[in-house]
Amino acid sequence: MSEIKTIGVVGAGQMGSGIAHVAAWSGYNVILTDISEEALKKAVQGIEANMKRSIKRLGKKTRFRTIISRIT
Repeated sequence: MSEIKTIGVVGAGQMGSGIAHVAAWSGYNVILTDISEEALKKAVQGIEANMKRSIKRLGKKTRFRTIISRIT
């Protein structure tokens, strides 16, 4: 069986962006899609803000740009 490296998330609303966030944080590449370009932009901004808060709260020296770059 092959290893899963990339996941696709359809819909960039609250649930879809949350799934994309957790998957990217866990090391997966994520393809996030939505019918609205504005929804995608808003989702990525929200994911970035949530990751920054998580990194600050957890006190981890996590590579923010590496994680966020997994989401396309």
